[in-house]
Amino acid sequence: QADSLATESLPLEPTREIRFTTNEGSWISVDISPDGTTLVFDLLGDLYTLPVEGGTATPLMTGPAFESQPRYSPDGTEIVFVSDRSGGQNLWVLAADGSDTTQITRGNGNLYTSPEWAPDGEYLVASRTFSPLGGAARPRLYHRRGGSGMALIDAPDNLKAIGAAFDPTGRYIYLAQGTGDWTYDALFPKYQLVRYDRETGRRPTITGRYGSGFRPAVSPDGATLVYGTRHEDATGLRARDLASGEERWLAYPIQRDDMESRATLDLLPGYAFTPDGAALVISYDGRLWRLPLDGSDPVEIPFEVDVTIHAGPRLDFDYPVEDSPTFRVRQIRDVALSPDGSEVAFTALGRLYVMDADGGTPKEIGAEVEAALFHPAWSPDGEAIAAVSWVEPDGGHLHTISVDDGRARQVSDVPRYLQSPAWSAGGDRIVVLQAPVSGRLSGQGGDPTDIVWYPAGGGGATVVAEALGRSQPHFRTDDPDRIYLHSFGSGLVSVRWDGTDERAHLQVTGFTANRGGPPARASSIRMAPSGDQALARVGNDLYVVTVPRVGADAPTVSVRNPSGAAVPVTRLTDMGGEFPSWSADGGTVVWALGNAYFRYDLDAARAFADSVEEAEASEAEEAAPDTADAPTEQEEADEPASYRPTEVRVALDAPRDLPTGHLLLAGARVITMRGDEVLERGDILIDGHRIAALGPSGTLTVPNGTVTRDVSGMTIMPGFVDTHAHLRPPAGIHTTQPWGYLANLAFGVTTTRDPQTGVSDVLTYADRVRSGDILGPRIYSTGPGVFGDYQALEGIRDLDHARDILRRYSDYYDTKTFKMYLSGNRQQRQWLVMAARELELMPTTEAGLDYQADLTHAMDGYPGIEHNLPIYPLYHDVVRLFSETKVLNTPTLIVSFGGPMGEIYWFTRGNVHNNERLARFTPRATLDRVTRRRAGAAGAVGWAIDEEFVFEDHARFLRDVVADGGFAGVGSHGQLQGLGFHWELWMVASGGMSNHDALRSATIFGANGIGLEKELGSIEVGKLADLVVMSGNPLEDLRNTLMVEQVMVNGRLFEAETMDEVWPRQRVLGYRGFVVDEPVGG
Repeated sequence: QADSLATESLPLEPTREIRFTTNEGSWISVDISPDGTTLVFDLLGDLYTLPVEGGTATPLMTGPAFESQPRYSPDGTEIVFVSDRSGGQNLWVLAADGSDTTQITRGNGNLYTSPEWAPDGEYLVASRTFSPLGGAARPRLYHRRGGSGMALIDAPDNLKAIGAAFDPTGRYIYLAQGTGDWTYDALFPKYQLVRYDRETGRRPTITGRYGSGFRPAVSPDGATLVYGTRHEDATGLRARDLASGEERWLAYPIQRDDMESRATLDLLPGYAFTPDGAALVISYDGRLWRLPLDGSDPVEIPFEVDVTIHAGPRLDFDYPVEDSPTFRVRQIRDVALSPDGSEVAFTALGRLYVMDADGGTPKEIGAEVEAALFHPAWSPDGEAIAAVSWVEPDGGHLHTISVDDGRARQVSDVPRYLQSPAWSAGGDRIVVLQAPVSGRLSGQGGDPTDIVWYPAGGGGATVVAEALGRSQPHFRTDDPDRIYLHSFGSGLVSVRWDGTDERAHLQVTGFTANRGGPPARASSIRMAPSGDQALARVGNDLYVVTVPRVGADAPTVSVRNPSGAAVPVTRLTDMGGEFPSWSADGGTVVWALGNAYFRYDLDAARAFADSVEEAEASEAEEAAPDTADAPTEQEEADEPASYRPTEVRVALDAPRDLPTGHLLLAGARVITMRGDEVLERGDILIDGHRIAALGPSGTLTVPNGTVTRDVSGMTIMPGFVDTHAHLRPPAGIHTTQPWGYLANLAFGVTTTRDPQTGVSDVLTYADRVRSGDILGPRIYSTGPGVFGDYQALEGIRDLDHARDILRRYSDYYDTKTFKMYLSGNRQQRQWLVMAARELELMPTTEAGLDYQADLTHAMDGYPGIEHNLPIYPLYHDVVRLFSETKVLNTPTLIVSFGGPMGEIYWFTRGNVHNNERLARFTPRATLDRVTRRRAGAAGAVGWAIDEEFVFEDHARFLRDVVADGGFAGVGSHGQLQGLGFHWELWMVASGGMSNHDALRSATIFGANGIGLEKELGSIEVGKLADLVVMSGNPLEDLRNTLMVEQVMVNGRLFEAETMDEVWPRQRVLGYRGFVVDEPVGG
């Protein structure tokens, strides 16, 4: 299309124009032309010029690309700036009249900070790091006419040096130098100025202030050095006479610095001396200023900008919550193929099933085991399956289950915590990992895990050896005297039956996440039952790796580039795979993804590859010589043919928890979250799990048989929605009842969304809540994050590749969302959001302490941003961007960027340890660890005075966004289950947001952000019956949200203090997810 703004480099087509006029801006970098007449500055990723006396800004560079940090060349004819117009960040030079642009640096895998011209105009200096999270940035010198540049400082790896400023001679470069890219809860000082000598390479430190030294600028005559520093909780400028060394304050306070995040746009916005050296031009308080060097008052340079933001399509989908009596189970686990290949065993929702290998109806076996079953393993003769059971607090056993009649027999003699059973080649022994029951129970200490074996016919365990981090026991048919294991440190190893003679066979590595750091190691390596191949899982993907015999030291094979590996390597997966295992003959690999399982026939794959190679060779021979090297457009578009594994969907349905009956909650104040509606005395009629009617007290028609509960004097509002809830119950062997689920419910949280679960176990936990097997809030999640460049072979290559990766979430995990976790450069991030729109996914993003990236997330149409933007204050420009794009920012101020984490404030200002409800639903060891003593990590804050905390400053931005029609979310980050949500809610409101808007952020806004606003988040007829009953009114005092007396989730009403169900069943809560083990006396 002629008017298209999409390019090959930035492929997202904007569909929304956001227009407004502003006379203030956030984090504006400004420079002045050498003739002193014109300013150039950036605002929301566009470049503008302005007469030095002020006025209406003239657009210089606008459009979808994000352009920033402009600096005039010494002769004023050119401007260097940073742009992502190539798909990733690079340095570009623009003719000052806007007539021409030249790309200086190449590649799209870097981030650049604070380009600056050398006085001769021939060279540029900018600090560079790898995109998107590549570590500390260091300065490089680039020639104006090209080249790859060279490092000025290249060691040590953790040194950071940014904000280059030349002296007039060009010999010296002043920089801010620190250690590491950033530090949470940072101790000061963070940076100090150094002076780099281009002749000797020396760089002495020239500041030593507690508040640090950064963002230097040298006057045109070389007499004065100006730099930024922190004083108390604000930032100012110091001026130093370079001849005498004397210093004075020049301006205080100015723009708050960005020392406590990654400072991707430097530690302060760019500023500059006027050509005569009499003043600075600088931005702070959202304005532009002329700041005289003589100490007289600054003079505002008024400006007005007509802003046009080219934003991507809004991703806003509605996801229904079904009312059907059953639901399709979303995850099968622990898939294992029978020895003859005719059947497959797997677990789902803690039950064990077998099914024809080509599909059909799953058949449950071992149903009489009164505990969940895990880790099935077929006996060599295919007649039985070994599995381990687990139920809390009793423990578990090893069982064998007859495939024929489905009956289970207990093998172990006493309860243990058992994992990963494996039959010996002869079928007479079963090896398993074993630990005491107490070692697994939440809050309990654990003894070492052992590798043991049991007689297949039953009896006591024989210890082979301590596990010492070794796991996944398995066997080779031609080597029955050795037990093969995986060790994260050593890779594939084996030992004798007495635990001696450990041998290392293979280590497998993948992608180097941080450019120069160690490559990721395989999380699993399993030797084939026969032959010379091993099955490895690296990141999300599965590989078959040939195991060479090369001597005493085990070889390390990288699968980063399978075609170029040292030995034959086959990548099996396109979308990732879980629970991989071998067939008995070593010819087939099986794995699961969601509720599908896959079979990869290695011989069939080789035969297919050979046939493709032969066909291509034949076509090449038949092609005419003059056309052989000229593929057609169709040939260029065709994907190369590849073998596809057999995929089998497992259709397993489970009963949905659907309570029945009518309940009238009568006489309460009802904060509906339907606009600003509040019923001072209202009634709510519940029918099963939904709201049937709502109105002023006494006005509803109530069916016969309705139970009425008088809640006069109470306040009822929708259940709280935690949009950033890391609940993280145990993976692998699942807990019987996650204590964190109970803690959240007890504090009124009825819906949670975990953005980045790390593992996929959350799918099963969510289904268990849906079925009523365990008690908890509604469990939603993104599943494991999409890390792109951080995972082997998942760096997004194109739109098709983005679609393939996201099918994991749309077609298999069925999460309706995913977490775009710093998944590459902007082009890659745009491919992901484009694919998400096609697949009707509502992704959220990692803020990543990167202000610039956060703005592009909103511009590109991502529906959510997790964590706060790292800088403050933020003005009308960013407020309008967020309010107009409707991006939901869940700031997680409890772990705030830009200052000490909010949780430190609450942990050190109250008696958290003695909160009775918290203690009832939190293991003692967990509570003691975070409440009895507070200490930061090495080099981190454990306590701070009130003015050091930044959550109130960040909350002002959210106040303004919501007041302007935008959204904010409340997310507790899993810092303190239950109570942490209220801390976060109060911090979101601390910047002046009204109590009602804060409560909207905690309910309907959060529901909107995860696509559920038509199902929950407000009290309306037809919506789900998720409610909080409080004895205090949070509209009067927001701290009253803590006064939760009862909570209703899915139509079931519970006493919050005990989590006993009081309607429709009367049922006392049993196991709380941990064992209480208190000493007697004392």
